Amino acid sequence: MNPIRKVSFIGVGNMGNAMAGQLVKKGFDVTVYDARAETAQGFVTQHGGRAASTLADAGKGADAVIFMVPDDKVVQQVLFDDGLADALARGTTVIDMSSSAPAGTVAIGEHLAARDIAYVDAPVMGGVVFAKDATLDIMVGGSSAQIERCKPLFDAMGRKLYVCGPLGSGHVLKCLTNYINACAMINTLEAMTIGAKFGLDSGVMAGAIEAMCNGRQHPIAKKVVPHVMTRKYATGMAMQFIAKDVQIAVDTAHNIDAAAPLAEKTAELWAAACKQLGGKLDQTEIVRYWEDQSGVKL
Repeated sequence: MNPIRKVSFIGVGNMGNAMAGQLVKKGFDVTVYDARAETAQGFVTQHGGRAASTLADAGKGADAVIFMVPDDKVVQQVLFDDGLADALARGTTVIDMSSSAPAGTVAIGEHLAARDIAYVDAPVMGGVVFAKDATLDIMVGGSSAQIERCKPLFDAMGRKLYVCGPLGSGHVLKCLTNYINACAMINTLEAMTIGAKFGLDSGVMAGAIEAMCNGRQHPIAKKVVPHVMTRKYATGMAMQFIAKDVQIAVDTAHNIDAAAPLAEKTAELWAAACKQLGGKLDQTEIVRYWEDQSGVKL
């Protein structure tokens, strides 16, 4: 496959502007298109490159087309309803770096394959701050050959590439990581509001939580990798004791009339796992509660 030099970038809002700007900086021949013509022209003024006046103009002669738009529905509309796919030559690679639904990604890939156009999903994590200094984390799904062809683009925009598997798998990992972050956010805020209602200082809580729940204390580093994935299950704390502590947190919230919906559900899940598996098992064996129901093993 020929190396990618000519890149058309669709969607140069806050994220797209910074990402496409890195491509210009790294020497790629970049054409940008945005639904707002003034946004595309503003990009050129700031970074260089060229603004396409139409989607057909954007697609003509491109080795690769990168999307940074709201979701797969917009990608599908631009490609097929608005006609961008008709302007792409056979052998072009299309890359969706948006946060899209995996099922939509797979469907788009099938339609493009019928035109001999490759499709890769490569969503990013890190936001505008990391897009501006090219330290995004990129999760990619697609054929090995296409991922290898696109790697210089990813290297220009990010610090690390996670090769996830077939088309759509990058978008699966992206939504799961955001799900974890979303849970962690409201889990932390719920705990801190319970503590604040009890009378704890927010600064003290933030410092303690950062030290006790992140880094070496984070479950992925302390429990999942060394104990769940190795099947050692040897943290030294039984499930029933974690269940007890979570229930104490719930009871404390109830005693002071603090909202604790996540804590209540968490206590319910730990109690159910203890009942099903046995409370004397190591806390990390709770993974079996999900594995048994999903029919997979980590």
